[in-house]
Amino acid sequence: MGKYVTLKKSDFNEFIEKLSKIKPVVAPVAKGKKSFAFAEVTTGEEVALQYIPTILPPKKYFMPQKEKILEFDKKKQDWTPILEYSEKIIFGVHTCDLAGIQSLNIVFTTKPKDINYIVRKDKLVIIGLECNNYCDEHASCAVMDNHLPNGGYDLFFTELKNSFMIHVNTQIGDEIIKRIKLFQEAKKQDFQQLDDLRAAKRKIFKDEVKVGHEGLKNLFDKSVKSKVWKDIDSRCVACGNCTNVCPTCYCFDVKDDINLDFNTGARYRVWDSCQNENFAKVAGGESFREDRGSRQLHRFMRKFSYPVEKFSRYFCTGCGRCSRTCMAQINLKETINALVKEKK
Repeated sequence: MGKYVTLKKSDFNEFIEKLSKIKPVVAPVAKGKKSFAFAEVTTGEEVALQYIPTILPPKKYFMPQKEKILEFDKKKQDWTPILEYSEKIIFGVHTCDLAGIQSLNIVFTTKPKDINYIVRKDKLVIIGLECNNYCDEHASCAVMDNHLPNGGYDLFFTELKNSFMIHVNTQIGDEIIKRIKLFQEAKKQDFQQLDDLRAAKRKIFKDEVKVGHEGLKNLFDKSVKSKVWKDIDSRCVACGNCTNVCPTCYCFDVKDDINLDFNTGARYRVWDSCQNENFAKVAGGESFREDRGSRQLHRFMRKFSYPVEKFSRYFCTGCGRCSRTCMAQINLKETINALVKEKK
């Protein structure tokens, strides 16, 4: 079971204030109607405890959108590796985003290991926050079995009636608890409230598609030539929003920024998208995925098929960001149900 403590809701503001004195704290903050983003906070009043998935996932702290990896001077034949990182505490990470971080951890710690990612990851403290209610119609975390906590955090907060139940999962988390000194040992009634909440969630969070969790890979493997992709091809505008906001997309490009002396400069790693027209182009201008439907098929296979074969897990976390941000209103759950319907 591990160690559990509680924090009174009346002490939450003081908790965030004390936490921010240990390291900079980033947490979900309201940015308008139904719009949230992870941003630095110093008080609990700034934190949005009830929020739908942020515009960008916390992936941005593990894998920055633009990251300097090298500085060079060609004249001096000097090539200096750069490792950029900052220490932060990320508070309020939902279970879908915890699953996304776990997926990235697997990718970047598998040989060949990405040292920049690993070092940056080790400088970040993760505090999870449970969703007590369904986010919105775009979420599919129950389908992906990510609606309940499954590790990947130092501390995990669950909001109860008058307090937060907190699972202490690592030594780092335990050190924070001991240092801040606002917590009480969890009692029998706290565990009962937690059990009741999880039981209620199992009724609220249900499969929203017409195929079970285990059947998703087989569905996509047998749908490569589906007419559904032709429909998506006619609608997709290749904006790349779906991959930019995805917590498990990790494709990047490497670009050199050369100074006006044409000798010195820097090399950067920047996010890229398989939905961009040039992504699959090779020498001679040929493209393996010239049309938008084939690029969308590739994106879905990268979530529901390929990673299952390589890492034994789906890389869709059910956060719903791709459906929320799609300019063409291509919806993940609608696509899955259309594939199921076609197979019948």
